[in-house]
Formats: sequence, C-alpha cells, structure tokens
Amino acid sequence: MNRQSRISFGPGAASLILIVVILSMSVLGILALMNARSDIKLSDRSVQVVQATYQLNENAERRLASLDAIAARYAVISETDDDYAAAMRAFLPVDMQMTDRVISWDETDGVRTLECAVTLNPKGEGSRFTWTKHRLTATTTEDTWN
Repeated sequence: MNRQSRISFGPGAASLILIVVILSMSVLGILALMNARSDIKLSDRSVQVVQATYQLNENAERRLASLDAIAARYAVISETDDDYAAAMRAFLPVDMQMTDRVISWDETDGVRTLECAVTLNPKGEGSRFTWTKHRLTATTTEDTWN
C-alpha cells in the first residue's frame, strides 16, 4: 500500500505568483517615491533655514562693521578712554543699547532672532570690539512644520 501523492501546479499558479511579485514591487516603488518627495521637502526647508540664518549673521556683521566705523572715528578724536566710551554711547544707532561697555542689539526675521552683544575694548587696543553674545533663537508654531 504505497501511496504517492503528487502535487502539480497548473498554468494559473505561475501567473498568480507573477501577479503577487508585480504588486509587491509596485508597492515598494510607490513607497520609495513617497520617501523621495518627503526628502526633497525636508531638504528645501533646510535650505530655507540655513539661508535665513546666514542672512541674520550677515546683517549682524554689517551692523558691527558700521559700529566699528563709528568707533574708529571717535577713537581718533577722543582724549581719554572714558570720552571714547561716552561718545560711543551718545552716537549709537537707535536700536542698539550700551550698558557699561557692552553694546547689544537683535537681528530678527520674524521667526528667528539673533541676539548680538559686543564689548567695547579700551581705546588703543588692536581690535575695538570683542563678541560676547551671538545666540540664535527660533519661535515656531505647529503650523510652521505642517
């Protein structure tokens, strides 16, 4: 009583396997496409953030350069270091504040704020200013990231 069972697949089984493979590959391709689109959106946002941050840094450096021009003018005509500091305090741009010898201001683009502060070095030193604060903060809402 030897019974041998034979399993045989008809021509439809190969077609069914081929359809399953094609569907699986299609789903994987669609997922890869969705992932690539998300990566492009994230890259675009990163570029925008970096450009805005560099623009704030550029604005801060330009403001420091204009402040340096003021300091250079008054360093020449001031007799003492106290006169030099008083002249700097008197002729600061409107949105800059000077406390003791620290000059501070903010650069903002509405979302990011770059807090800047420099110390006015004594008259006659090599550099007129020393950076003491250069801090970037960002305020976001949930809608910013959607």
